[in-house]
Order: sequence, then C-alpha cells, then structure tokens
Amino acid sequence: MATGKLYIGRRVRELREAGKATQAAFAERLGISTSYLNQIENNQRPVSAAVLLSLAEKFQIDIASLSAGDSDRLLSALSETLADPLFAPYSPTLHELKLVTQNAPGFAHALISCHQAYRLNSEQLASFDDQMIRTNSFSEPTPYEEVRDFFHFVDNYVHELDVSAERLAARLDLPERDPVAALAEHLETQHRVRLLKAGPNEEILRRYDPAARALFLSPYAPAATRSFQMAFQIAALELEAEIDAIARRAEFRTPEAVEICRIGLQNYFAGALTLPYQPFLAAARELRHDLELLAARFGASLEQVAHRLSTLQRSGMKGVPVFFARIDRAGNITKRHSAARLQFARYGAACPLWNAHQAFEMPGRIIRQLAETPDGVRYLSVATEIAKSGGGFNAVQRRYAIALGCEISYAGDFVYADGLDLTARSAFDPIGISCRICERTDCAQRAVPPLKRRLAVDHNRRGMLPYALM
Repeated sequence: MATGKLYIGRRVRELREAGKATQAAFAERLGISTSYLNQIENNQRPVSAAVLLSLAEKFQIDIASLSAGDSDRLLSALSETLADPLFAPYSPTLHELKLVTQNAPGFAHALISCHQAYRLNSEQLASFDDQMIRTNSFSEPTPYEEVRDFFHFVDNYVHELDVSAERLAARLDLPERDPVAALAEHLETQHRVRLLKAGPNEEILRRYDPAARALFLSPYAPAATRSFQMAFQIAALELEAEIDAIARRAEFRTPEAVEICRIGLQNYFAGALTLPYQPFLAAARELRHDLELLAARFGASLEQVAHRLSTLQRSGMKGVPVFFARIDRAGNITKRHSAARLQFARYGAACPLWNAHQAFEMPGRIIRQLAETPDGVRYLSVATEIAKSGGGFNAVQRRYAIALGCEISYAGDFVYADGLDLTARSAFDPIGISCRICERTDCAQRAVPPLKRRLAVDHNRRGMLPYALM
C-alpha cells in the first residue's frame, strides 16, 4: 500500500529545541546534513524512513504517534473555513494549506475560531435583524460547539481516562463477567451505592441521590444502557479530580462548556470501562469489526461499539482509522468523529448520497456502500438504523442512523467488504462532504450551489438543476 509523504518539521524542531541542540549537532546525531535538517524543519522535504528510524532509536520517538491524523483534521476544517465567500477571491492551494497546518497549527485554529465567531454573528443578525441586542455572546461559539471541537482535536482519545478505565475493567474481570452484575457489585462494595428502579412516571435513564447513596435506573432501559449509566456514575465518584483537571486544561470560555465537557469525559470513561481498550481492540481484529458480534461479546449496543471503534487511537496500539457518525432523520449529524481522511462538515447536513440516509429506509439491516469523495479517496461505509425508546407503546421513539467506515486500503479488515468488488471504479458512489463545499458539477441531489462557484442560468434549457456551475 502506498503511503503519503510525512512532513513533521515542527515536531522535529520542537524535539531539537527541547534538547537545546544546534541544527549542526542535531543533524550529526541523526547522521544527516545540516541543510537536510533545515529543509525538514521547514517542511520543504519529508522525512525519510532512515531518519524516522534514527529518531525512534536515538530519541525514543514513537513512530506511530507521528501520523498525519491531527493535520488531516485541521486541514479539513481550515479548507472548509476558507471556502467561505468571505475570503474570495483568495483560493489557497493544498500546498499552502498544508504549510499552515503543519508549521503554524495555532494560527490555523485561531483563524477557524474567528470564522466561527463571524458565522455565528451573521446567523444572529439574520435571525434578529435590527431587533438584536448586540453583545459579545453572539460572536462566540456555543458551549456545545466548544466541547465538540475539543474532542475533535484531541482525536477523540483521552489517555488518562482510557488507561484508568482499562485498569478497573481488569480488576472487575470485564468483559468476562456480565457487566451489569460486575458494575453493580462494584458500586455497592466500593461506594455503598444501592441500585434502585426509577419510578414509573420518571422519564430518566439515570438519577443519583448523593444523600441516600442511591442510583436510580430506568427499568425499561436495555442492559447495555444500564451498564453504561453505572459506569458513568463510577466515573463521577472515582475520577472527579482527573476529569476536572482535563476540563481546566481545555481553557473553555464559559462554565457551561466546562460542565458539558465533564459530562463528555464521564461518558468517555463509561465507554472505555465497558469496552476496555486492549480486549476490545483484540476482539475487533479477531471478529473483523463485525458490529453485531462485538456487541454480543461485550454486552454493548451497536452504537456503543461503533463509537468505541472511533476512539482506538492509543499511541503504539492504534486500531484501524475509522470514521463514525450518528445522524437524525433530518440529516443533522449529532455525533461525529473521524480518524480517517474523511472529515464531516462542521455546518449543514451530510451528503444525501451517503448511505447513512438509506438506513432509515431499511430498519434492522446493515447496509454497505463503496464511496468516493471529490478528492479521489475511496471508502467502505456501513450504516444501520437504531431506535431508542423509553419503553411502552406510547413512548416516543428516537430514531437515528449510525455510520462507520474506513479508507478502502483497510477494507480487508472488515467483514463488510466480503463479496464487494473493491477494484471496479463503477462500484464506488460519488459522495461529498456537504453541498456548500462540494465541487461536483453533475450531482442531481445537490441542495445548494457551492459557495465559491458562479451560476449560469439558461431560460431555454432545464437540466437536473435550474442552473449550471461556472
């Protein structure tokens, strides 16, 4: 499999400066010329395999940690930001964007934040017009968006919590034991917390009474949901200091964002405890990422399994880089993460040609799709519908589609690739990220024109769309 060139100039420069070495001394230790080191540090040349091995041997650098995943995510976010007509007529090349994200990631994040503030302010102006009271709050990202971006840019992996969860899982003999029984016993013996059923009129999944040391769980929730909620409570009881420290380091703008992040981190621990890293990674490889078999083995839901697969980003022990998303019936992406090159749109709905939308038409089935994005990268995508209910005939059912996939070079690691022709170009459906930034000119499902294209309207001719893109 061909691999992309690796430009890690900023990382190499930071390593050299941390050791207070000159370029000449550092180059001599690596066994390369000073001019070559200078070109590497300025991202004018990629690092060779020999230099990588020398870094690993002489400076204890984990080669796996030098993946381009972080840069790819930042590159995607910056590209979407600069696609806004606000920046017309400037159109940066891919090389320019890579130079910024690799050499000045802080600047790229700052520009994205500025654009986000501009966009939020514009939306408020459009909604409230002259009646709006102009305050700084309208030019800042919402607390939810702040937390979403925090998890996005830490690669959806929180090492301290993941390792703590794995250690506790080993002590509780998970996943060999039934998670509901094991977690209930731990809460009772270690924290004197009793498990009780929530009342018939309580529309809750979990309610904790600290005074009575009682955890009330919905009697109608599936076992996977109950075990997850117990694991969440364990995080709240045992890892408060660690979670608070992580949230403080993120330097959120508002107390609301801090609280939302704390909930997110407790959810992260719960997923890591019920699906401990190394046993889950081994099972995923053994079962070739079969979602249903993994769910059965660990007593988890399909959504929990798919989400956990997207967090397997531990240095030196990474899983297959996958993308994961949860979509509601209106096309809103309510959960998203990608360790692959496919990056979801930060604003707007997902591409209507993506098979995630088809999952609502085929409940109970896992559907497969071979897809190609405008940049020529090909993917295997699987999607299925899930339903969440509070129980009973009159209860409201929330319906979502979950989608999971990987770049086609990893498709052989997935059972869902069996029987598909991965070599035929005609087998791949053309999809995009979102209509507003997709440059395809021949898409019959286009909802809105791309931001940076002019339109031509011919009153004497009508094609699939009422305009042509220039």
